[in-house]
Amino acid sequence: MSKVVVVTSGKGGVGKTTSTASIGAALAKGGKRVCVVDFDVGLRNLDLVMGAERRVVYDLINVAQGDARLAQALIRDKRIDTLSLLAASQTRDKDALTEQGVERVIGELRGMFDWILCDSPAGIERGALLAMRFADEAVVVTNPEVSSVRDSDRIIGLLDSKTLRAEQGLRMEKQLLLTRFDAGRASRGEMLSVADVLDILSVPLLGIIPESEDILRASNLGAPITMNGSTSQAGRAYEEASRRLMGETIPMLIPGEKKSFLNRILGRRAA
Repeated sequence: MSKVVVVTSGKGGVGKTTSTASIGAALAKGGKRVCVVDFDVGLRNLDLVMGAERRVVYDLINVAQGDARLAQALIRDKRIDTLSLLAASQTRDKDALTEQGVERVIGELRGMFDWILCDSPAGIERGALLAMRFADEAVVVTNPEVSSVRDSDRIIGLLDSKTLRAEQGLRMEKQLLLTRFDAGRASRGEMLSVADVLDILSVPLLGIIPESEDILRASNLGAPITMNGSTSQAGRAYEEASRRLMGETIPMLIPGEKKSFLNRILGRRAA
């Protein structure tokens, strides 16, 4: 059975597109049929991160409006044949995307892929609402800073009220992906700790992605960090996040700490 996951946040620049590409590539490497969909109409970047910017002919708007078939718009990755991209339009306005069109595209994708990852634009406007509208679950991406966490809290409220699942009285599963985490800065009080973020948002933790130049380098090369053979801590963190998304139980290690987050919490409670 296919699963539609929206990768979302309230604040821009937190790593949604990088996370969509990295998790999507990790899932596809495991043999899953994966499509990553860019909903950031007018400001598309997922094609760049995926290294497919020169291959975009038709986009999400073309398919949603019936100007092109889905098969014409899908771009199959040349490195992992189970991974595909549906790009956003770079020239159209978000108003060109309709709920009916998105519903039809998502329905078609469900029949072709195991996982559909929807890369949401930042904010709470039309594009973001349509990206989450037909999702089965959500990955909420946030940085360990107050403004990012506050905006993520707003997004969590929308996931529980504006999605089709919410309107049907069904639970919208949400997991938190904490990006750009620096254990040293957190210990000095220069950014929120993992425990602080979890206390505020009360959402299960999918993964902790450390601040890393390897992620920026991978994005600039058009090869997601889970695809390019990186052995960095950030690459491993994304690999483990993708496995947790599939339901595996993997101990959570806070970057810079030797004990897993689970063991640390259990030890603190025992004390």
